[in-house]
Amino acid sequence: MLQTPSAADSRAAPGRTVTAEEPALPLDLLELELSLDGLVTDEAGFADALRAAADGIGGEFLFDLPASGLSEDCRRIAALRLPEGQADGRRVVFALLEADGASVRVERPDEDTEGLRRFAEAFIDVLERM
Repeated sequence: MLQTPSAADSRAAPGRTVTAEEPALPLDLLELELSLDGLVTDEAGFADALRAAADGIGGEFLFDLPASGLSEDCRRIAALRLPEGQADGRRVVFALLEADGASVRVERPDEDTEGLRRFAEAFIDVLERM
């Protein structure tokens, strides 16, 4: 059942609905998502907008690739590394370019993206060793 977000819901971004089972998006991820609003105007600008937003919060853009069914109604998915202490202590989050080519949502890894999360963390390990 879908619920309309309340003002107290930290995931209450414009046009967003939250399911009762879905945990609230941490404030830092919501801020990242809102900072991307209007920056992405097409698929070509997706990576550049994410780099700028990640730099703005002290994070890192890792990579982006076609969503390839990892998430419904998305064209691309990108991995970002957030500063320690952000996103409930999680180091990797995903930014997803919606099917409209201009909207971006930020999500924590879940069971559908677990393999991609492990790949992103291995990518980080390789970069740290270089």
